[in-house]
Amino acid sequence: MISVFISYSHKDEDLRNQLETHLTTLKREGVIDVWHDRRIAPGDEFERAINRALEEAQVILLLVSADFLASEYCYSKEMLRAVERHDAGEAKVLPVILRPCDWHRAPFGKLLATPTDGKPVKKWPDIDEAFLHVVQDVRRAIETIAPRRATVPRTTARNRPGEEKSAATRNGPRSSNLRIRKTFTEADKDRFMDEAFEYIANFFENSLRELQDRNAGIQTAFKRLDAHRFTAVVYRGGKAESRCRIALGGSQSMSGSITYAMTDSPSDTSFNESVSVEEGEQMLFLKPLGMQAWRGGQEKEQLTFEGAAEYFWSIFIEPLQH
Repeated sequence: MISVFISYSHKDEDLRNQLETHLTTLKREGVIDVWHDRRIAPGDEFERAINRALEEAQVILLLVSADFLASEYCYSKEMLRAVERHDAGEAKVLPVILRPCDWHRAPFGKLLATPTDGKPVKKWPDIDEAFLHVVQDVRRAIETIAPRRATVPRTTARNRPGEEKSAATRNGPRSSNLRIRKTFTEADKDRFMDEAFEYIANFFENSLRELQDRNAGIQTAFKRLDAHRFTAVVYRGGKAESRCRIALGGSQSMSGSITYAMTDSPSDTSFNESVSVEEGEQMLFLKPLGMQAWRGGQEKEQLTFEGAAEYFWSIFIEPLQH
């Protein structure tokens, strides 16, 4: 069984839990045993337990974000030692880019990151798809390692006398699947929707500007009607080719949704599609109502802010692409 060590910032614990869920098949197959600091038993010395697990790991996953890079412990204690072991051929290090950050010049920046092309997990339209790529890369990484029935601990500068005995031996075997379902308050969901709407508004404003800059004869208009509504229009040769109005709420019956209407009329309350907040085991996500389901089956996806913005944009831009 391959031992996998996860180095992460506690501010990214939700994403670490999501990744562990996706690694379940590998764990059930008996291919990997996953360790992170939440497996430290009561009474264990924190740093000693981490050093021991880090030294015994055959695969080390670095869950990279600005908070990870800012953490002195993650950076200096865990990441630097992980890269040392990788360079010495003692372990394989796989950077998992969770959120956009300046990671390319870090000591692990020379390594091939996951998901594909190092695109941050949070920037994928569907987080499940992002983590699927991560799991596939983990599989490829462990295929290059000859499985060892037992790991022979080494005494290093980080290991003190008496540390050779593993945590599993001292405390008995136990599951790493200790996460519980996270609960979300109405305040959490409202804040999530507010942030999603602002992201979509900024996404449309920037995309419209770029669309106009790149295409001769195209003019665009972006207008904030109020704090909860904006409109977008694309003109080709002076003729309006596509119009939309996106609103947070839109009507009393859709108060928990962001609605999309194929009109820029501020007085019209109808809509042609919407996304609403849904509660997953570890995090909130956006789910389309499905009125435009023929556009790739997005009604089944767990959309991020970018995924929802791209979904609405695909509806908006379609008249100019046919």
